[in-house]
Amino acid sequence: MGKWVFLCITIVCLLILFLLETCMASVQNKGNLKPGFQGSQMFWIDNDGLFLVSNNSNFAFGFTTTQDVTLFLLVVIHKDSSTTVWSANRGSPVRNSDSFVFDDNGNAYLQRGGSTIWSTGTSKKGVSAMELLDSGNLVLRGNDGSVVWQSFSHPTDTLLPNQEFSEGMKLVSDPGSNNLSYSLEIKSGDMILSADFQPPQPYWAMGSDTLRTINKDGNNVTSATLNANSWRFYDGNKALLWQFIFADNNNANATWIAVLGTDGFITFIVLQGGSTNPSSTRIPEDQCSRPAACDPYYVCYTGNKCQCPSALPSCKFGARPSCNNSKDSVELVSPGDGLSYFALGFVQPFSKTDLNGCKDSCLRNCSCGAMFFDSDSGNCFLFNQIGSMQGSLNRVGYASYVKISSNGGNGKNSEGSDKKRFPIVVIIVIVTVFVILIFLFAGFYYHKKKRKVSEYQKESSEEDNFLEGLSGMPIRFSYKDLETSTSNFIVKLGQGGFGSVYQGTLPDGTRVAVKKLEGIGQGKKEFRAEVSIIGSIHHLHLVRIKGFCAEGSHRLLVYEYMANGSLDKWLFRKNKGELMLDWDTRYNIAVGTAKGLAYLHEDCDVKIVHCDIKPENVLLDEHFLAKVSDFGLAKLMTREQSHVFTTLRGTRGYLAPEWITNYAISEKSDVYSYGMVLLELVSGRRNYDPAESSDKSHFPSFAFKMMEEGKFKDIIDTKLKMDEEDARFATAIKVALWCIQDDMYLRPPMTKVVQMLEGVYPVLPPPTASPLGSRLYSNFFKSISEGGTSSGPSDCNSDAYLSAVRLSGPR
Repeated sequence: MGKWVFLCITIVCLLILFLLETCMASVQNKGNLKPGFQGSQMFWIDNDGLFLVSNNSNFAFGFTTTQDVTLFLLVVIHKDSSTTVWSANRGSPVRNSDSFVFDDNGNAYLQRGGSTIWSTGTSKKGVSAMELLDSGNLVLRGNDGSVVWQSFSHPTDTLLPNQEFSEGMKLVSDPGSNNLSYSLEIKSGDMILSADFQPPQPYWAMGSDTLRTINKDGNNVTSATLNANSWRFYDGNKALLWQFIFADNNNANATWIAVLGTDGFITFIVLQGGSTNPSSTRIPEDQCSRPAACDPYYVCYTGNKCQCPSALPSCKFGARPSCNNSKDSVELVSPGDGLSYFALGFVQPFSKTDLNGCKDSCLRNCSCGAMFFDSDSGNCFLFNQIGSMQGSLNRVGYASYVKISSNGGNGKNSEGSDKKRFPIVVIIVIVTVFVILIFLFAGFYYHKKKRKVSEYQKESSEEDNFLEGLSGMPIRFSYKDLETSTSNFIVKLGQGGFGSVYQGTLPDGTRVAVKKLEGIGQGKKEFRAEVSIIGSIHHLHLVRIKGFCAEGSHRLLVYEYMANGSLDKWLFRKNKGELMLDWDTRYNIAVGTAKGLAYLHEDCDVKIVHCDIKPENVLLDEHFLAKVSDFGLAKLMTREQSHVFTTLRGTRGYLAPEWITNYAISEKSDVYSYGMVLLELVSGRRNYDPAESSDKSHFPSFAFKMMEEGKFKDIIDTKLKMDEEDARFATAIKVALWCIQDDMYLRPPMTKVVQMLEGVYPVLPPPTASPLGSRLYSNFFKSISEGGTSSGPSDCNSDAYLSAVRLSGPR
């Protein structure tokens, strides 16, 4: 009997130690990591997957999601703007259970399914620590403090201030929509920008850029560094040769970065707070001097206007020949007069000859896809493949020809080909006769059916035109319109559920917020039907949807612009001295948010359950008037429905228990989330904060305890000036605790919440007993036994109350 008691005590102690170690491990590391560290995105989900922050908290290292929310990259990001500045496994994303390891031998590596996909290669090199510097540089230091490895020496597509970019390094963009990527490198004494064709084709060089300032000529460039608002180029002795000024702002504290984008531009962006602001200067300056300014073989004219080649107005070149089809006959077709090509000023000519000799060289070379000939110099240029060409209005340029397959054969095997085709022709004739007989037999039925389909299509088209013509309905934008209004989605305002939000300006000058939806799985018809319902809703405390785009795979929503951003940026201020919200403003925000939700639940033709109430989705206009946003993908319910099952959506920390326990959800699920937000308005902190003491880390449990003991002051934000006579403090706390009851039937409807906050309806003391704590730990043990769920990781915070992390999964 004694052995069994001893064994049970040992197991309990080990489990307690495991829980303590797990919870402590989920706290972010500051500045550095020691060897022996290991973790996955799932383990650090309560910190958005980030496990190491720089001492100034500007940069963080960890996992971030890709466009596929189930896949992740190991990155260094600028925290406030959520801008990725370096990636370890770009192109090879991992799952949330795959691990990053910094082992005892000093090697840092990333595993996927048991295989190493990235490594620093520093095993047994005396590495004593990993540090994330305030500059954004991730370094491995030796025992003597020297740098053994650093991310600055292995850039991806971004350069940071004071990051030395030298010979042998290469900046490579992500592949664009045409699978073409771009690279930047220093070679032959110059900085060259190339399109990654085979072989690569240069299209810009700093040495020939007219905007650079020439300081000293004669020496070769071997390195370059971003310094404030300029790009500086040095020789091997670190003497300054050139300077390229890309912005008028010379603020030394501004964090300017250079990004090589999927469009082939180098863009200079300043990271300020939670936003990114690009410079008007881009490389190259001429938009048409890029490989992908237009589609391949199209012609780009000034103003980035794309046109079909004048000699081929249909834009159909036919099949491109290849060396694998050497038996096909080919011919050279001129796409027009006076055309040029971006690479001609940077590559060596194939030969010096006349026009006929150049054409003959291309025809005899099976890999040649296009040729350009300069009659003045006799230079002949051959290219395996090309991007878009450059047009000149004065018709001055090169003689250009594109190789295509001829329509006919080569004439030598025509007789044999006819014999081979004879059986096929007989089969085609027989099948054709058979099909005609079937059509004649079923002609009447086919005609009748076709007429019905035509009538249905006409009615459907008239219905679409009628819906779009209704006054007050959202405007339907084309994707091109929204690309233009957002300057190709450059200024990112934030990351919302199901997509990113970008700043835009409509042609009439109206500022808007454009949200690109991702992974919503809706068809165009269902999406437009839902937008027509949401778009007809107008309320003072709801962000208005001004328009939408449903074009191909693109789904976008256009909202009115809210000058003061989201509530979380004002409520959870990090630095002392920053402007904070006073109690009157907070209470008005609470009432306004409640009124917006009450309208969605009670006053619409269809009941709308928001499904994702959190401070990030409460936006503030220039007067700090609260408006609920991001309800474009909410759950629509008929008035006859009291509950409904739906795909899991929402944010950890604000999800009602019924989301986790697979019960049907209702508008009472929004009430729970609202209660969590109201509690954060009162307390001025997140409802879960691992930095707090154990009794305060989960604030709702602490608030219930303080209410039971009558200590309301301990719940209120200490930074607020509290008026003892102001009854709104107690009202807000009691309303919040009513709203977050586990039993949905105990939660008040939002209309009653409004009445209680406005003093119209009395607020009774809420039930003090709450099973929050017990369910928190029961779910933890459940998640350990199941190895984690789609709702979150197997960590000590797995009951979905603990952090603001986006969730999505089947129920």
